[in-house]
Formats: sequence, structure tokens, C-alpha cells
Amino acid sequence: MPSRRALGAALLCTLTIAVAEFVGGIIANSLALQGDAGHMLSDAGALGVSFFAAWLATRPMTARRTFGFHRAEVLAALVNSVFLLGIAGWVGVRAVSRLGHPVEVAAVPVLIIATIGLVVNLIALKILGHHRQGNLNIRGAFLHVLGDTLGSVGVIVSAIVIQFTGWTTVDSLASLGIAGLLAVSGGRLLRDSVSVLMLATPANVDSEAVRSGLLSLPGVIGIHDLHIWTVNSGFVSLTCHADIEADTSTDALLRSATQLLRERFGIRHVTIQPEVTRVHGDGDSCQILAT
Repeated sequence: MPSRRALGAALLCTLTIAVAEFVGGIIANSLALQGDAGHMLSDAGALGVSFFAAWLATRPMTARRTFGFHRAEVLAALVNSVFLLGIAGWVGVRAVSRLGHPVEVAAVPVLIIATIGLVVNLIALKILGHHRQGNLNIRGAFLHVLGDTLGSVGVIVSAIVIQFTGWTTVDSLASLGIAGLLAVSGGRLLRDSVSVLMLATPANVDSEAVRSGLLSLPGVIGIHDLHIWTVNSGFVSLTCHADIEADTSTDALLRSATQLLRERFGIRHVTIQPEVTRVHGDGDSCQILAT
């Protein structure tokens, strides 16, 4: 699959530059470079999780897992969000501890390595960028690489400042900026992942608009037990009960409802139970019959 190939290429890029930055950060005594390398190493692990989840999601359904393994990608996004928040905390704590005790930083090696890292990260971003829309797993991987890219930019800026001014505190300030950006990205990804796992209605679907659309169909007089949730990114499911008039053709209704949900709301996995209301005698009682 193209998404798996994109993840594999991004993983290779990230691993390569992470090792280079880690070694260079130790040699140059740059916390910003070491922090960025640590972040990239964790990203390599997260990309590995994303790659495995993308493969697992292609496995066929079983008798016990009737939806297959689609949720593996959502779980991978959740793991990635925790990785992002953990790295943000680690970099932030180390940066604060260095603010009061600046150390010498070899700016030129830091600048060279960070520039190479920026180029590699931009390549990885381009690879993943084509696949991130509508896929929470790829989006998580994209955010990791985006954090790497911003980290490289921050390291480059701090290295230039140190080279021309000798102000080494900027190394810690750049690290704090990177930590803040990672925390924001990780928090948003965590929120979206938990939302999917809690079976929340997708943010891009208005459940009341869906209800109104179904009620506008000929013969439909009521909609209840309406549930809309995301199985996996791009895989939205809907179930509901539809109260219909006695002379309504259920086949025609289901065709119309399926077409409406697909074309107007992008919902393709639909289960609708039509129920006919039959009134007996003088209307004092009624019976709901599933058809």
C-alpha cells in the first residue's frame, strides 16, 4: 500500500538523521541537538508502530474481530501522541535545568548537522504529506516528522545566534520552543485518538443534519437510535432505526438512504432497520413491526 511505503521511507530517513544528530550533539555539547535527536529516535519508534499498524489494518476480519484490525491504526495514533507528550516533557525539563547554567556549544558542527537534518525531514514530510488526509495513523506520523522539522529549524537558528553572538542560552530557549510545539501537537492527536476510541461522532459529520436528511426521505416519519462513529480514519459507520409508513417500499427507502448518506455525508457503512407503525382499532394502541 502507498501509505505503508511512505511510512517505511519516513522511518528510514528519521533513523538516519537521528543517529547523526545524537552523535553530533554529544560532540558539540548542544542540548538542542541532543534533544532533537532524542525526539527523532522516539519518532523512529513511533513510525515503526505506525508502519506495523498500517500493515495490521490490512489483515482480513475474523469471527472474533468482525471489523478486522482497522482500529490498530487508531491505537498507533494514541501511542504516538503519548510519545510526543513524553518527549516534550523530557526536552522541556532539561532545557529549564540548563537555563541557569549555560554551557559552551560548538555552533558550526551543530549548524551543519541540523541543516542536513532539516533537508531529510523536509523529504520525509513531502512523502507523508500526500497520505495524511483522512488517516489518523499517517497524521500522527506526519506530526512527529513535522516536530522534527521544527526542531531542526530551532537548532539552526540557535546555532547561528551562538556563532555570531556567543549567547549559549539560546540553545535552551530553542529547546523550550520545540517542547511547546510538541506538546500542542501531541495533545491534539491524543484528543482525536481518544474521541475515535470513545465512538464519538466524527467532527466533520453533523448528526442532526444526518437525522434531518433521513427524515426528508419519502415515507420516513421518525428516526431513533441513531449512532455514527469512526471505525478507522475514513471508515465511518452509521446505524439507526427508521419509523416508516405502512405502504413504504423498504427496498426503495434503503437505496435512497444509502445514496443520501454516501453522497452528502461520505458515510458508506450503513445499517438501517425500518420499522412500520400499524394502528389498531380507534388508534388507542399501536404496534411497531420490524420489516
